[in-house]
Amino acid sequence: MLSRRVPDLIALQLLLAVQGSGSLASAGAALGITQQAASLRMKAMEAQIGVPLLMRSSHGSSLTAAGALVAQWAAPVIASADRLDAGIGSLQNTRDAHLRIAASLTIAEHLAPRWFLALRAGQLRSGQDLTDLELTTTNSGAVVRAVIDGSADLGFIEAPGVPTAVRSKVVDHDHLVVVVAPGHPWGRPGRQVTVEELAGTPLVSREVGSGTRDAFVRALQATLPRAAPSAPPAIELATAAAVRAAIAAGTAPGAISALAVADDLALGRLVEVSIAGLDLRRELRAVWRSSAQPPAGPARALVAVAIWSGRLPGSGA
Repeated sequence: MLSRRVPDLIALQLLLAVQGSGSLASAGAALGITQQAASLRMKAMEAQIGVPLLMRSSHGSSLTAAGALVAQWAAPVIASADRLDAGIGSLQNTRDAHLRIAASLTIAEHLAPRWFLALRAGQLRSGQDLTDLELTTTNSGAVVRAVIDGSADLGFIEAPGVPTAVRSKVVDHDHLVVVVAPGHPWGRPGRQVTVEELAGTPLVSREVGSGTRDAFVRALQATLPRAAPSAPPAIELATAAAVRAAIAAGTAPGAISALAVADDLALGRLVEVSIAGLDLRRELRAVWRSSAQPPAGPARALVAVAIWSGRLPGSGA
């Protein structure tokens, strides 16, 4: 541990600047401080070291013999500090130049592209270098694992539960819809399906670990009586596109994000089912490790963009 005799780096920089310029005022200006502040800092350093460092005159300031020795010793310290500063800056530049993102399928397909465009537009407007965005698309469980093991700097999930190993923030909202192929009895006008009937029917489902599946199961469990049975899936599929195709082919009904089936519903390829008393709303979250806020730089900016986009009229679900 350094003793209290060692001045701080700014004081040492000031001493070297006086040696170079011959003027305390010029040295202070070079460091962005007033002459008065420079004089006070120099006097404090002299008191700290215990010997005079400057000789002051009407023609300027020069170093005493002791001051020249301290300056000689300080020069390599300041040079090392400059190298440390440059190294830290390069680490930050490297961090800001490349952002690894993992996102659940619904978010990656329907929301992330506009977030990325908005982030790039903001960087262009402010004259920043563009960040290289690397996106991995997977289910919510795998997103959380990628954030925890460090293979992703930032994640976006649609699962209802967030492990304590990560921090999170709600960025948008979505809701699931139960849909069937045209002609299915559940799709008839005026037909309403009970939660018990829905739970007892084998459905087209996403795989284990999917945020869509977790949100649907949790909504059912929150609504059903404890003893009510729940049927196993008719089929488990790994993508929303496969789920949509299986439902449209008449395999079985299924629950899916409203974002993913908006076009299918508008064009009549799928029909939304009315379910009595089932709340299928869900939160979409950003997840990251360690700090209370997302990592500084483009990761934090991207989270802010996602929140801002979610507040726009017509956004979300």
